[in-house]
Amino acid sequence: MKPIVCIYSEGLELKLAVLERVKDKIIVQQYFTVNSSGNSSVDATDELGDFTDTSMLTDDLSFESLDAPTETNTIDTEISEIASKLVNYDLTKAQFIPVVTDPNVTFHIYEGLLEKDKKKTIEKIISEIQDSKGYLIAKDQIDFISLDDKTHLCVFTEPDVPGANLVNSVASFNGKRYYKIHSIKSAEVALANFVSKTTKFFPEDYSLIIYIGKEFSKLIFLEGQNLKHIGATLDIGIQNIHTYDVYFSKILLEMENGGIPRLDNVVICGDDRSENLVLSFYGTFPEANVSELKFDMFDILAIPEEERVEVSSYSIPIAAAYEYYAEEDKELKGINILPKYIIENQKFLQFGWHSFAILPLLFIATFYFTYAILSNFQEVTELDNKINKLEQLAIQNENILTEMSTISERISNFDNTQSILDSALAGTEIWGRTLEKVSNFVERRRNFWVSHLETRNNDNVFIKGFSLSRNVLTEFAEYSNSSILQNVLYEPLREKNAFAYMMNFKIETKKE
Repeated sequence: MKPIVCIYSEGLELKLAVLERVKDKIIVQQYFTVNSSGNSSVDATDELGDFTDTSMLTDDLSFESLDAPTETNTIDTEISEIASKLVNYDLTKAQFIPVVTDPNVTFHIYEGLLEKDKKKTIEKIISEIQDSKGYLIAKDQIDFISLDDKTHLCVFTEPDVPGANLVNSVASFNGKRYYKIHSIKSAEVALANFVSKTTKFFPEDYSLIIYIGKEFSKLIFLEGQNLKHIGATLDIGIQNIHTYDVYFSKILLEMENGGIPRLDNVVICGDDRSENLVLSFYGTFPEANVSELKFDMFDILAIPEEERVEVSSYSIPIAAAYEYYAEEDKELKGINILPKYIIENQKFLQFGWHSFAILPLLFIATFYFTYAILSNFQEVTELDNKINKLEQLAIQNENILTEMSTISERISNFDNTQSILDSALAGTEIWGRTLEKVSNFVERRRNFWVSHLETRNNDNVFIKGFSLSRNVLTEFAEYSNSSILQNVLYEPLREKNAFAYMMNFKIETKKE
């Protein structure tokens, strides 16, 4: 869960409490006090009033030589101390709740009828406050809760809330533009809600919640479980009180102002819970049940043991955190004030009215450009798909061209082979005719043989052989037309007269 950081300014002290809810358990993780520089400014006339030597007040008066301490250093120290105390938390996820009281808030009782629309009710309350008290209040400075069916307690703040400014200063110190401020709560209302929801009273009981701080004290009255009256803040505390009788006189005065006839219960909280205080209340209001405020519903084991006894001193910031969780659970309704400037500061995008007027145009432009980009993206995707297909087709064409080149080479080789075969066929035909002619001659002349046949240049043929008749050789030479008888030798062949011959003749390429 996200941590809740409640900041309560009490005089010159800042009290902070960090709480976190885990399931149904609310854990108090840390609480601490930081000395504050205060919000009061020093008047120059007050400072000069302490000087008795008027000789210093000349026309050439200069303040450059005065080493007056600056408030800025004190504030920076305060902020750095808070930041160092909260360093273990992720403050970007935290919810900050400034808790305000006097003099930063004012109470007003409204007894008119409530409208169904809360804004209209607030307008009526603002109008009544302006008429009765002369205050001009903005709608974001005020909130209210109902005490009963006819009475409503209104709380309004100053335009500038110091607690919210402190949160922004801590954010700036940590290098952030802002931290999330959930709401601004009333210290008195938050404490009253906390006591009424954690302590049981009889419906007819009148109870007093007394919170005693170091410099201020608060008186809050309940009737049954409901808030009845909030007394004025008392300028007394454990640092400046001399006798408890001062409290009792103030209590009796506020009882008269609030119409409280008696006190049946007294709940003590804050920095003073001493036995003497309890006994003093028993002495003044003997019929009242006096008790300390209990924190049994909180888990405070994360707090060091020696600091747990101080938990009551942080009653108000813890009560504000309880009110936050109770509102989340819709168990009660508390004061929730959040000025408009804080809401604007916490926006992720900060726009003026003219910026909101331009928002429709920005939406239309964004829609148009988005549509155009998506359309172009779709077109680019389609073109990429076409390019991929064409690349695949180019690869296929290259493969086909490679195959065609191989086939072309084969076809070319086939043409060469065909021409060779055609040439061979033509030569075969010529040789066939030549051999057929020689064969026919040999068949007719039984005394003529061919023993050797050899081709010479181009179409010249050299023949060697034998013949039993020399006339046959002459006849063969005449028979072949182109034959030239080169040599004739006489050789005996098996006891017969024979002639060996050598002859050249030219192959005839034309048919006779």
